[in-house]
Amino acid sequence: MTMASAPPFPDQRLVDAHGRAIRYLRISVTDRCDLRCRYCMAEQMTFLPRAKLLSLDEIAIIAERFMARGVTKIRLSGGEPLVRRDVGDLVRRLGRHVGQGLDELTMTTNGTRLAQYADEMVAAGIRRINVSLDSLDADRFRFITRHGDLGQVLGGIAAAKAAGLAIKINMVALAGLNEDEIGTMLQWCVDEGHDLSLIETMPLGAIDEDRVDRFVPLTRVFEALAARFPLARDPHRTGGPARYWRVGESATRLGLISPLTANFCDGCNRVRLTTEGTLYMCLGHEDRVDLKAALRDGGIPGLDAAIDQGLMRKPARHDFTIGAGAAPATTRHMSVTGG
Repeated sequence: MTMASAPPFPDQRLVDAHGRAIRYLRISVTDRCDLRCRYCMAEQMTFLPRAKLLSLDEIAIIAERFMARGVTKIRLSGGEPLVRRDVGDLVRRLGRHVGQGLDELTMTTNGTRLAQYADEMVAAGIRRINVSLDSLDADRFRFITRHGDLGQVLGGIAAAKAAGLAIKINMVALAGLNEDEIGTMLQWCVDEGHDLSLIETMPLGAIDEDRVDRFVPLTRVFEALAARFPLARDPHRTGGPARYWRVGESATRLGLISPLTANFCDGCNRVRLTTEGTLYMCLGHEDRVDLKAALRDGGIPGLDAAIDQGLMRKPARHDFTIGAGAAPATTRHMSVTGG
């Protein structure tokens, strides 16, 4: 296949078996990452052989087919998307569709390579990014990520801001690690003009620690923040699962992503494409369809048929639970499916 657009095909809008319109595609361009965050990965990870991955051209063809069928937002993620060679080619190709059927192209990154890529991302059509950042303390950040350099990430965030990118910080709330720092992070975001989304840890993949020990219900976190900051409900939506509050008179929004204490599945408009071409209809289920095989064997008609098959298998809700002795909801790590 070449870097040509997918051929035209009769319009077929994406609606699942529960009547939910699918408008949001999240794409993991690689399962590899240059960090090893404790809640996300085991310290010793085995990544996919590069020969099993979709080519960037195949990713683009699949993404363009989803756009032709009604997807209006695409997020690139990983792993760490910026560790994949030539990912800029994919960003530029998809960025050409922004304003022409695609409302927004975004990226989730750990920030380690933002200083190198920020200007290129803006030139390609990205206007907003999410940066995963779980601590502003250098030693604590290194512990959580196992070897990360906080200064490198903060430098990348500063470069992204200077390039004109709007920034949302994603912070996973972790008991005994960073729960005491959440208020500090929110104040920093207010001072810097960033948004902040807080996320409950999700039971995905086998890791080296007990998630029960690290789980923090965001209901408790919100009560503590509301006692310190003036928070007003904000109807803002980005297409994702967060519910938002405005922080006083600032430009900062606080988002809460609470899969365990406040299920958000009734309005789910998302599906996820992995780096090896598997389409997952739900983050918390193993049901999947192989879009790589469908595209290679059947072209666009085969791809459409596989997408339709997947949509009919999209569950009504996830089955996340967390408790002593509970197995992960899925065997795959978050880095495989994409954030």
